[in-house]
Amino acid sequence: WSVDNSQHLFDPYTFTHILHGFIFYGAFVLLLPRLPLAWRLCHALTVEAAWEVFENSATIIDRYRAVTLALGYTGDTIINSMTDILACAFGFWLARRLGPKKTILLFFATELFLLAWIRDGLLLNILMLLYPVPAIQAWQTGR
Repeated sequence: WSVDNSQHLFDPYTFTHILHGFIFYGAFVLLLPRLPLAWRLCHALTVEAAWEVFENSATIIDRYRAVTLALGYTGDTIINSMTDILACAFGFWLARRLGPKKTILLFFATELFLLAWIRDGLLLNILMLLYPVPAIQAWQTGR
């Protein structure tokens, strides 16, 4: 799905942006406990929007093509990037509602679901972007 990925409103990677919301919620609760919730959400969405800009730079797109499963990746459409930011906000809200234990369980359940569905996930994507493992790349591509 590499060529068509991130060209629609939703794609499998929308789930990883929900996980971003989980991470940002937990990080800002720990790092900025006195900051009102609305400001923590604002910071989370600012970081997420910055990631969307960075993720769609030529440097990162080329890196994705070279070392990850995203062989024909061309970047996100604007609507996909906006949906990803909204997915992060949803993850932030969900983490607040679920509490730490359920959020952590849902995080890893989502990662396992994505591994089974698309042979990728947030943690694997980060690993492959920073430190590509040929054996993982071969498994992801079905070789």
